[in-house]
Amino acid sequence: MLNQELRSFIFDGPPLERTLSEANPAFARILDKALSGRELSAEEGLQLLQAEGAELRALLRAADTARKLDVGDCVTYVVNRNINFTNVCFVGCQFCAFARHRKDADARTDSVTTILAKVAEAIERGATEVCMQGGINPEMPPLFYRDILVEIKRAFPNIHIHAFSPMEIFYGARRAGMPYREYLTMLRDAGLGTIPGTAAEILDDEVREVLSHKKVDVRSWIEIVTTAHEVGLRSSSTMMYGHIEKPHHIVQHIEILRSIQRQTGGFTEFVPLRFIHTYTALYQKGLVNPPPKGILDLKVYAFSRLMLRPLIVNVQTSWVKLGPELAQWSLATGCNDFGGTLMEEQISKSAGADAGEYLPVETIQSLILGMGRIPEERTTVYGRVSRSSAATASCGPSWGSGRRTLPAGASVVH
Repeated sequence: MLNQELRSFIFDGPPLERTLSEANPAFARILDKALSGRELSAEEGLQLLQAEGAELRALLRAADTARKLDVGDCVTYVVNRNINFTNVCFVGCQFCAFARHRKDADARTDSVTTILAKVAEAIERGATEVCMQGGINPEMPPLFYRDILVEIKRAFPNIHIHAFSPMEIFYGARRAGMPYREYLTMLRDAGLGTIPGTAAEILDDEVREVLSHKKVDVRSWIEIVTTAHEVGLRSSSTMMYGHIEKPHHIVQHIEILRSIQRQTGGFTEFVPLRFIHTYTALYQKGLVNPPPKGILDLKVYAFSRLMLRPLIVNVQTSWVKLGPELAQWSLATGCNDFGGTLMEEQISKSAGADAGEYLPVETIQSLILGMGRIPEERTTVYGRVSRSSAATASCGPSWGSGRRTLPAGASVVH
């Protein structure tokens, strides 16, 4: 059971207007600016991340209000299956406990037959999406990613394939000897629907050097994601927090995402991902001591909601990283999406996550309803799924959009 003092802090405080009046006036003005739909500066974002006490309570309340203004009372989710098709990887990320060397006894790479069987099972269980990511396997054929897409689409033409992180694109394009634009276009034409905006961690090269010095650098990550958007492949956006980063690194990361979104409009959502530490080299070497789950997580979610307005309006919680209870509570601090059912999840589990690999639709709906919100099944790109029976009258006018501008005059007066 999570700390009940934290629960009381989230739910039992005064309404927004009084909470703002109890906060430092300068801090309250930042929140009012965000609620009016104006973009916050990096300096203002840094102040949000330093909030404590009355200011923190005001931040959480403001984020919940902004969520309601942006997307109403619907909380979306997707019925999907993860397919982590290989754990063979040579990159050596210090925050990963999933990867294996190719000669390790438990190294594995799924055959095409196995992958197709997993897709078939996902569809039988109602999935509209398969999310495929794996290690960087040096033995894979040069066009391995394309060939997987072709086989899946040949057998299951209607499934949405959300696959291949920017790191996988980085390596795949090099193996194929193709520039990013040509490679991404080839994958799109082979059936790729969207890409996950993972491999982002923190978009700062000095931090990335510690986390994984072989991984795609910031410049290349930006180029790959921007190019994907330009050829018609939308993506999620992510950030891994709770390790060696400082608050200014988080703000810088968000600034980069905002810049890309202004240019392309291609991000569908933002997903803050807590660092899972238990079995990672980063933790076992004593390089990091992550704080307990709770305040940091909710602060990051609330900060993200306000800093990304009005460019990205979908903020996704992570039940895999937080556990279902804290993920449910995060719906009161800016989140409007509960993620996916997953059915299979090996990367976080390998690092020590204990929330499980599958959350049934009925459980997700129950958690959402328990917060007084309306559960709504969505597609990968935030369209409605026709089988959904949930009422949507309270969903905001931008439901299904990754980006919107607030109506003129929308603000909070205090």
